[in-house]
Amino acid sequence: MNRKLKMGMVGGGQDAFIGAIHRLAANMDGLIELSCGALSIKPETAIASGKALFLPESRTYLTYEEMFKAEAALPANERMDFVTIVTPNFAHFAPAMMALDYGFNVVIEKPITFSLEEAKLLEQKIKETGLILCLTHTYSGYPMVKQAKAMVREGKLGKIRKVWVEYPQGWLSKLSEREGNAQAAWRTDPTKAGKSSVMGDIGTHAAHLAEYITGSKITDVCAELNTLVEGRVMDDDGAVMLKFDNGAKGVLMASQVAAGEENALRIRVYGEKGGIEWLQHDPNTLIVRWLEEPAQILRAGSNYGHLSSFATHNCRTPGGHPEGYLEAFANIYRNFALTLGCKLDGKEPTPEMLDFPSVEDGLRGMAFIDNVVVSAHSDKKWTPYIL
Repeated sequence: MNRKLKMGMVGGGQDAFIGAIHRLAANMDGLIELSCGALSIKPETAIASGKALFLPESRTYLTYEEMFKAEAALPANERMDFVTIVTPNFAHFAPAMMALDYGFNVVIEKPITFSLEEAKLLEQKIKETGLILCLTHTYSGYPMVKQAKAMVREGKLGKIRKVWVEYPQGWLSKLSEREGNAQAAWRTDPTKAGKSSVMGDIGTHAAHLAEYITGSKITDVCAELNTLVEGRVMDDDGAVMLKFDNGAKGVLMASQVAAGEENALRIRVYGEKGGIEWLQHDPNTLIVRWLEEPAQILRAGSNYGHLSSFATHNCRTPGGHPEGYLEAFANIYRNFALTLGCKLDGKEPTPEMLDFPSVEDGLRGMAFIDNVVVSAHSDKKWTPYIL
């Protein structure tokens, strides 16, 4: 590419949280520029947000419908190349489908849609159009998560037997949705969040991480969902036993009422020869434990001879400089941008470039939510994982 990719944004205005994260991540490598936006359903917020981001008035839109139509009418070298959708869950599907209909590639927040049925329609649309969809499962962007995946893929741990993954948060330990917390309000509203609050919001991250690192798919679940804060209408805590298609067994825990916890995502994967452990609170470190050898500590940004090309491709700083959430987010945007750039130039992207979550990951995430909810309300011990 001899220019930056042009990004449009749906949602993410001044009254939002995740929009600013997306903009920072997209901007980190200088490959992408924000060119237009329909930044809020409130006209005054949309206009004020556009001004704050120095967008031209003519490209600060009041609705995504208006934006797609206007951008599609611009010359190819002026219109946006892709759109990022950063709205709440219930407002993902319609703009994503319309963007694809107008020929725009899509980056979208997780979970991909409000329902499994919508995810299936979106997957079909991607197949029909041949366009690219990137799903921002942030944690797969960390270099040492990619190193863990490479070690499993290369058979260094032997056949995988056991997976533990947990995601405890404490921010919903009070009835915050009734205390003016806008983020809590929509995440605990079934008309906006979907069938499950805790599993839709953070359980999908844990499930995706387990499948991403192991390269195996969940086949069965045995789940419990709990609502532990009195007065809340949706689940805020849960646990799931897992079966994988390679014969491995797993345990997944997700809770938003673990008082005092922040975003303590942690995964452990064990094979016949050893195991790995990664924690988001210390993301530059991958602990490797061997059955018959001393444990190892692998670090991002150093010992490149011991890291895979997928890890080094996503390392940004010398050893000792922490690479965190924003960098992981930016890795997803960079890999998507490099892939899209190759497509526009008629070139083949490398496997490292193609290593970002896709519509298939989104579909499996929605299936995870559905199957966990079914299992939690079933008298049967195991529920088959149905797509």
